[in-house]
Amino acid sequence: MAIIQNTSLRRLRAGKLSIGFGAGQLRTVATPLMAKAAGYDWLFIDMEHGAFSVNEATQLCIAALPTGVTPIVRVCTDALDEATRALDNGALGIVVPHVDTPAQAKRVAEALRFPPRGHRSWGGGIAVYGFAPPGAAEAQEEINNEVMVVAMIETAEAVANADAIAATPGIDVLLIGTSDLTADMGISGQAGHERVQAAYRSVVDACNKHGKFAGLGGIYDDTWAKFYIAMGTRFVLGGSDQMFILSAATARAQFLAGLA
Repeated sequence: MAIIQNTSLRRLRAGKLSIGFGAGQLRTVATPLMAKAAGYDWLFIDMEHGAFSVNEATQLCIAALPTGVTPIVRVCTDALDEATRALDNGALGIVVPHVDTPAQAKRVAEALRFPPRGHRSWGGGIAVYGFAPPGAAEAQEEINNEVMVVAMIETAEAVANADAIAATPGIDVLLIGTSDLTADMGISGQAGHERVQAAYRSVVDACNKHGKFAGLGGIYDDTWAKFYIAMGTRFVLGGSDQMFILSAATARAQFLAGLA
């Protein structure tokens, strides 16, 4: 069977926007179907802040694969063992938070790529072939080309090292975690601050220089999302399930209560 394609990565390579649906609370296999129905390109399965087990995360990954919504798992900073298990069981991308240095970026990239591009162990990856993979050598090469490795830029140190991180072989996306970045800068929550704008410009420029993709996370108001997308971010986290549910539910409750 042919490998299931990473449609999110293909959109990025075509110069298009790729929009993510954050899953932190929803565990049902209907979640990727709902993300698809709502017009999202990838599913952001959050094992850093969401209380997902590896099993729950990979069940969502497998459910997402036939929908065309790319399953991407965020692990905790040093949990590369959980990252490789997610990849072995259906994930087509991994997000690693707090990548501050090129050395950290290199370690991440090599852990998530098969030889000769890294040192990921072979023993899985079968789900992305619908459990009917080709030979190991062919499968490893194809998986290396389909898996998306995302380094999160969440500190002033990471911004300063953005050029070197973007230059790291095997890193595809530099995703700015705006909430943690502003906290690290001492301007928590100020997404439009001039220092944040400068940070975005540095990351976008580094990505453009090295043929990588800049990502937008932690910004959910229309004004600043529009601003940073216009600047050149393309891998965009649209929001979380909790945010979507509360926003729609609150608006509906207020409407109905107002009828009285």
